[in-house]
Amino acid sequence: MASQDLKQRFKDDAKAPAAVDGKSKMGGKISNRRMAMAKRGLRSLTIAVTLPLSLSLLSAYLGSGKSRASVDPVADTKPFWFPPMWALHLTCPASCFLMGLAAWMVWADGGFHRHPNALLFYLAQLLLTLLWDPLVFGAGATRIGLILCFGMFAAMVGCYRLFGQVNPISGDLIKPCLAWTAFLSLVNLKLVFV
Repeated sequence: MASQDLKQRFKDDAKAPAAVDGKSKMGGKISNRRMAMAKRGLRSLTIAVTLPLSLSLLSAYLGSGKSRASVDPVADTKPFWFPPMWALHLTCPASCFLMGLAAWMVWADGGFHRHPNALLFYLAQLLLTLLWDPLVFGAGATRIGLILCFGMFAAMVGCYRLFGQVNPISGDLIKPCLAWTAFLSLVNLKLVFV
């Protein structure tokens, strides 16, 4: 009979069947499989977040080298809204952290298979973010940095639209990154005219 193969789901543990030798009648293999999937998910989340974060920290370290631009280029004419240099170097890794988390959520939902352009937008924004700090503060190329800011913003808008279609929470994680990139463009514009 087909009704013998049906499994019942229980909302609370009081109604669940009693365990036999440490395993429930509903199948101990399922819980082991879920545990293995959870471990793989945690491992992939760790990689998806720490890899862009560590690359961004390396980029900030390379960008903070002693050069013409890294010794506070606007120290004389600094407006009130201009952030300190340490904040500029540390906010880009925070943005990479949020973008990595959003990308992992899209990957976990299978969004990169449904929307392959989402992966291209994410990789483009990651590359532009990693290049911005060393070029602007390490090499003093503020005009190229402004172009990179516009590219970052465009790539993040693409990520926002495609990530939001797959997982609305991942789209919401990109909103602070978009705001930061817009502010970074204003900071970079100020650096161009110093």
